[in-house]
Amino acid sequence: MPTVKSLRLMAKTLGMENFAKLRKTELIRAIQVAEGNAPCFATIGDCGQGDCLFRDDCQEAMMQMAAAG
Repeated sequence: MPTVKSLRLMAKTLGMENFAKLRKTELIRAIQVAEGNAPCFATIGDCGQGDCLFRDDCQEAMMQMAAAG
């Protein structure tokens, strides 16, 4: 999973503003929006976005949430 530091660098590269106080999941969703995608990280089981940069991490997060009940 990408680090918060790498996500903040990505956000800066995308020209995003007001991202410094976002938590990791919120930051990933904001990056998804900035890239023109739906902000779906860890919200649905399978979004069908096979080329998403965060897909593997998302699937892992979803499994962890399901296991936690």
